[in-house]
Amino acid sequence: MKEKLINYTKEAFQSFFRSEPEKIFLAPGRINIIGEHVDYSDGFVLPAAIDKHICFAVKKVDDSESCTFFAKDFNDSFSFNINHKQSPVSQAWVNYLLGVFNAIQESGKQIGGLQIAFSSTIPMGSGLSSSAALECGFAFILNQVFDLNLSKKDLALIGQKSEHTFVGVKCGIMDQFASVFGKEHQVIMLDCNSLEHQYFEANMEGYSFVLFDSCVKHTHLTSGYNDRRKDVDKGKKVLWEMFPEIDKFRDFNVPMLDAVRKKIGETSYKRCLYLLKEIKRVEKAAKALAEGDVEYLGILLTETHSGLSTEFEVSCEELDFMVEATLKEKGVLGARIMGGGFGGCSINLIKNENVDEVIRNISAKYKAGFDIEMKVYHVKISDGINEYKRDEFVI
Repeated sequence: MKEKLINYTKEAFQSFFRSEPEKIFLAPGRINIIGEHVDYSDGFVLPAAIDKHICFAVKKVDDSESCTFFAKDFNDSFSFNINHKQSPVSQAWVNYLLGVFNAIQESGKQIGGLQIAFSSTIPMGSGLSSSAALECGFAFILNQVFDLNLSKKDLALIGQKSEHTFVGVKCGIMDQFASVFGKEHQVIMLDCNSLEHQYFEANMEGYSFVLFDSCVKHTHLTSGYNDRRKDVDKGKKVLWEMFPEIDKFRDFNVPMLDAVRKKIGETSYKRCLYLLKEIKRVEKAAKALAEGDVEYLGILLTETHSGLSTEFEVSCEELDFMVEATLKEKGVLGARIMGGGFGGCSINLIKNENVDEVIRNISAKYKAGFDIEMKVYHVKISDGINEYKRDEFVI
């Protein structure tokens, strides 16, 4: 799979630029095993890079003032002058890249001419963070090719800044961080505020994470997300008024929340209750993974889905149906909606010997229930962004 993508991207470069690339880079997508909607509430998340990538074929062009991209999957290209101030353009995919260039340019770093062709095995719009892979992959390339001496943390923050400034999405840092810092067979427990993090071994012998894509994305994702943030902020404000000695939201407990329940109302209460429970689940899940306790990890995933569906209320009919049906299947330890909600994928922890049967059964039930063909993504926990050495891939 990886070699096929590399060769495909290399051929795209040769065809478009009529020359050979000098370097190959791979930037992975990511999954978040547990910890949804806690990145803006002093919580932890538990992401991992996965073995689906954007591949970049790259050539440095001395004495050139231009940087040219060829997006093979869109059969589209874009070129810009590296000495000019950049602004967002109408081609949506280009803005992720221009935003990165702009952030580095503003820092005073010097960048030369480049030719880049890229292609991807990360499914677009599936919640696997192809955008973070694109941003951070380009930042990584610039850092390597032009010796910019940027740290991994710098690269993740540059990717996030690009999305904020040139794309207009006020995303958290998790996706970029996972793409840059990922390690094979390890998950990252990340504090999204301080960016402190630690790695935990993903001891899952005999079990796999499989993603089921509902192929739906309800239009109230953005408004629903903003409403949830308002609900949470209302609860936080009252909690801190009553308990000013508490430093971080994650340090509140359920009895404290119960004490302000009437004042904040049922909706804010449910939102904050979910978050406090989810923050604790992330810590438990990291420990369960490290100890190889996959059964308990499955229980935690299912608890998260219940919270997202009934307390945070960001699920939808299709995903509730999919998760409930999956949990009834033999060999399934846990399942939940993954991502911001209102559509997208479920993440499912399944015994290897049962994976094919579960896929067959759920695909048939989902098709019968909603007349939608479910997509399936098999994923393995992988390394973060890296340069792929020339002698390591098949020509």
